[in-house]
Amino acid sequence: MSVRQKSMRIALISEHASPVALLGGEDAGGQNVYVDELSRLLGEMGHRVDIFTRRNCADAPLVQPWSPGVRIINLTAGPASAVRKDDLWPHMPAFLNDLIRFALHDGARYDIVHGNFWMSGWVASELRRILGIPAVQLFHALGVTKRRNQGAADSSPADRIAIERRIVRSVDRVIASCPHEIDELVTGYGAARARIEMIPLGVDCQSFRPVDRAQARARTGLPITPDDAVVVYVGRVLPRKDVRNVIRALAHLAQTDIGRAGTSKVVVVGGESRDPDPVATPELGELHRLASELGIADRVFLTGMRSKDELRDYYGAGDVAVTTPWYEPFGLTPLEAMACGIPVIGAHVGGIAYTVVDGQTGLLVPPRDPVLLARALRELLGDPGRCRQLGLCARHRMETEFTWPVVASRTAALYDNVIQQAHTVNRSAFVIPGLPQGRSRAVWGD
Repeated sequence: MSVRQKSMRIALISEHASPVALLGGEDAGGQNVYVDELSRLLGEMGHRVDIFTRRNCADAPLVQPWSPGVRIINLTAGPASAVRKDDLWPHMPAFLNDLIRFALHDGARYDIVHGNFWMSGWVASELRRILGIPAVQLFHALGVTKRRNQGAADSSPADRIAIERRIVRSVDRVIASCPHEIDELVTGYGAARARIEMIPLGVDCQSFRPVDRAQARARTGLPITPDDAVVVYVGRVLPRKDVRNVIRALAHLAQTDIGRAGTSKVVVVGGESRDPDPVATPELGELHRLASELGIADRVFLTGMRSKDELRDYYGAGDVAVTTPWYEPFGLTPLEAMACGIPVIGAHVGGIAYTVVDGQTGLLVPPRDPVLLARALRELLGDPGRCRQLGLCARHRMETEFTWPVVASRTAALYDNVIQQAHTVNRSAFVIPGLPQGRSRAVWGD
């Protein structure tokens, strides 16, 4: 009979999304947050985690202590400089080779490998094939979904979907973040439902929490008063996020509503720099142009990027948060808004259709429909009492179902189950022949 593992050695692979980027790098999105939060909590649970990512600057150390029990390993794969995510695929064999070289030199013995995104999934499946290490995979975004929604604008490598199908067949488990992703994996990739585990992503409910609205508005320094109706968007400023839809809805309200909603303002938080720079973030220039063309430029505030601690006040400054992308694999910013006690009006797509409960924590609307979005905004902005009630329900849903400790606990349980099913616990961990046993020679984050 196998014995439950008390401590695991985990290889967490995230080729383009390092937690370091959260300190101010340009490529800081949901995957970076996921890898950071999950690894920290696994470390606190007593597990040892190595995060393997690509070296994107010459002075990045090979081994970087990150948090207790957690190290970031910066592997050499392509130039030691920024490379577009969609251009990394040719460098993945070098990434795999450098990872194995590191394990050989370091004496690392991993119980399980966890791939994030499709390129890291290829690395994880290759490690499983070559070394026999059990593997799990979280895609974060699927090529089939992206191609369907972006068409000719999809810049992914041509063989992405074929590689994803191979990963689905070869890893021990695939983690899905929402029911829509399960459907895509089964129908678009032929995945066996029994080999898919749904574990939603989480939110930091301590950092993102309700604050006094008037004080939050004052702290932002924006020209909004306690009586203004305020809509907030937080996230990447890209065409597919369709912030233009929000501006068009605001203009429609200005033309058709004589109440509070008709004079509402929108705050857009996001971009590649602290000041709104249309060169670094071209979509910001498009949003400003559209707002001017529609005659509401004086009510659209483009703020640029903000830190995690500042975001709490920007969410808190809003009566309602809005996110209406064309597609969204999961979406962390709706969770952040709801954790701040703010109702969310979201597009009925992907993960948003799961995290936002229509009529309970916010409202769901079709994407690319500014008239229906305006109607939803009018419904909530005209009823502050209902907004508050939805916000309370939103906060409760986040606290009970979407915290990072819940995510980490469920993920660790999945790891343990996969390891036991792979019958590796009988030998404690997979051992690369010829390696010395005992504690790793490289420094840990403790």
